[in-house]
Amino acid sequence: MLDIKFIRENSELVKEAARKKGVDINIDHLLELDKRRRELINQTDNLRAEQNKGSKNGPKTPLELEQLKNLKERIKVLEEEFNVLEKEFNELMLLVPNVPDPSVPDGKTDIDNKEIKTWGKIPKFNFQPKDYIALMDDLDLVDSERGAKVSGFRGYFLKNEAVQLTFALLQFTLDYLTKKGFKPLIAPTIAKGFNFVGTGWLPQGKDEIYTLGDDQYLIGTSEVSVMGYHADEIFKETDLPLKYIAFSPCYRSEAGSYGKDTKGVLRVHEFYKLEQVILCKNDHDESVRWHEELTKNSEEILQALKLPYRKVVNSAGDLGLGQVKKYDLETWVPSQNRFRETHSSSYFHDFQTRRLNIRYRSKDGKTLFAHSLNNTAIATPRILINILENYQTKKGTVVIPKILRKYMGVKEIKSRY
Repeated sequence: MLDIKFIRENSELVKEAARKKGVDINIDHLLELDKRRRELINQTDNLRAEQNKGSKNGPKTPLELEQLKNLKERIKVLEEEFNVLEKEFNELMLLVPNVPDPSVPDGKTDIDNKEIKTWGKIPKFNFQPKDYIALMDDLDLVDSERGAKVSGFRGYFLKNEAVQLTFALLQFTLDYLTKKGFKPLIAPTIAKGFNFVGTGWLPQGKDEIYTLGDDQYLIGTSEVSVMGYHADEIFKETDLPLKYIAFSPCYRSEAGSYGKDTKGVLRVHEFYKLEQVILCKNDHDESVRWHEELTKNSEEILQALKLPYRKVVNSAGDLGLGQVKKYDLETWVPSQNRFRETHSSSYFHDFQTRRLNIRYRSKDGKTLFAHSLNNTAIATPRILINILENYQTKKGTVVIPKILRKYMGVKEIKSRY
């Protein structure tokens, strides 16, 4: 959420942000509501002051009693108008987008994202490579048929070495980031609505979220739970940055994705993720520094796995409501002859912390909203696709990345048939 004072003083900038992000919101109407809202507060305060002054005097004449009654009725009318207006004002405030950084390219979708880096060599096979679906079938690594029977569309059971590989990836990533000072958490999968509103997932992303009723929802990323972890708290500046690496199962309805990647485990309703989350000082340069650092961590994980990838800066139209800037890391998928997104890294300034009331006291005694950032450290089973396809052999086996072998105890996944 943006500060209404910032919106008043920078209305054209906010309108341009809405245009760039494709957000349909009438900023002029919001400002009209804000103006009337402040007028009502001022009028009500003045009438209350008059009412209090009249009430403190001694015995009342009939005329004075009538005047006090009229004041009470006028205050009630103003309060009723204010309550209606305040509800609309608050709802609109939740729809106001954050302002993209000037370095963010214009564009409407991910097609307009700009490549800024590539790493690794694209593999060249001296045989006809298989796609990951065939590999997982041949090596008995997944059961989608029984998964659909148990869970429904896009359900799956991971099996055998796919399970071991998943835990190896998670343990390697956890080890790697805890050595960098990130505090490990296992985050709740079920969270109350305020966590989703606070992080910007609601109300805009309601179609993506599974609801359980009674103001409970399933998270699509542990960012939601970890940000709620510190809601309504005040830190000392010396406590910052707070750095977390949080594990959770994640759930997304994949609304609007019907017909896209319907087979396999690329686009599923349930997956597992380690997420980096940082709270830092209210300083743009500090946010930029940590954004680069978080992204670098994920790049180093991909480099350790020796997976070719590219880094893109997302266009304004591909940013979420609260994101100031975002990088995606896209890892090579040989069967599709292209890179597919495996990691996202974003910073929000105080957009989320203002909603969640996460603050700190600066060294000079000011109370400020912290800045927040998050980044995918590793997400499975999606990353299994890249490993299986890039590490396949002519024999139909899959070599285990060297960095993961100590976690698995095997060097190669072989067929059981």
